[in-house]
Amino acid sequence: MKYVKEFRNPSLVKNMIKKIGSDVEREITIMEVCGTHTMSIFKSGIRDLIPSNIKLISGPGCPVCVTSQAYIDTAIELTKRDDVIITTFGDMLKVPGNNSSLQNEKALGRDIRMVYSPLDSLKIAKENPDREVIFLAVGFETTAPAIALSIKIASEENIKNYSILQSIKTMPETMKQLVLDEDIKIDGFLCPGHVSTVIGAKPYEFLANEFEVPAVIAGFESGDIAIGLYTLIEMIKNNTNEVKNVYSRFVKYEGSEKAISSIYEIFEESDAVWRGLGNISGTGLKLKQKYDSFNAETKLGINLLNDKPIKGCICGDILKGKKNPLQCKLFSKVCNPLNPIGACMVSEEGTCAAYYKYKNIG
Repeated sequence: MKYVKEFRNPSLVKNMIKKIGSDVEREITIMEVCGTHTMSIFKSGIRDLIPSNIKLISGPGCPVCVTSQAYIDTAIELTKRDDVIITTFGDMLKVPGNNSSLQNEKALGRDIRMVYSPLDSLKIAKENPDREVIFLAVGFETTAPAIALSIKIASEENIKNYSILQSIKTMPETMKQLVLDEDIKIDGFLCPGHVSTVIGAKPYEFLANEFEVPAVIAGFESGDIAIGLYTLIEMIKNNTNEVKNVYSRFVKYEGSEKAISSIYEIFEESDAVWRGLGNISGTGLKLKQKYDSFNAETKLGINLLNDKPIKGCICGDILKGKKNPLQCKLFSKVCNPLNPIGACMVSEEGTCAAYYKYKNIG
């Protein structure tokens, strides 16, 4: 496979890794802001191959992990209504609420259906005209275009029993909050590759221009990540603050015009509540007034429940890179992939799941 196998070539990757930070004496902290990067870094072993003074920390790049506890508890509560069908991506099923999970409620007979696309939810809505079909709209800029399309089609086809429970988040302003947090001290970002295919490189430029934090957009093969880290560390070493794109085979400077326009045809910018990070201005998407009839909260007259963090779980600090899973008292003892206590253990892109799988914890 052209443009894939080259980035998996062991000898090429090994040579590149040897160059990473070999002449850097001070400690450097780099945050990857994509769950797929987190898993790829663990899978390739890069974290253990680079010099110990190059510290890689994982940020809030897993959509399931950053979804607030209040949202999860509200979704679970909605399943108890006989007039409602909940549709969701599969990785939301196991996320624990304070008293249950969607998976547990499904086992109790609640009507919860896993879908591969929001468009599948429209089909379910058409087949069940007497019940409200609520799609759990969780994700980043990557899933937003498909969710927007589902709303557009529902509006055009006058499908009145379809709505979404909104929790779509956007990334650049969130990275700003992480830079401003003096406890984290990030020297550079490995930007999210998937999100960048939609929004491009331009939205990250403020990190370099205003905060003097360089950033690199990289792909997900081991070679992509090695090149990305090498490029980033060279910039840090030379006090060069830029945003560089080493994933140009998929990411354009301006992003995908079609995807961006489809998002902002339906949604507008809003605040968003992130697990561990709290409410951050300008990091969410909400339906425009024209489409508010597809907002489940408005339509059913509900409000999200109060946020009640799970006792002992430190997912919030892990998502900010302040702690790692090995510092959690629950990790591997009572929290594991078969019995996840926190969201970071549920998703395959979660930091706790990555530590558990690749650190031979199990």
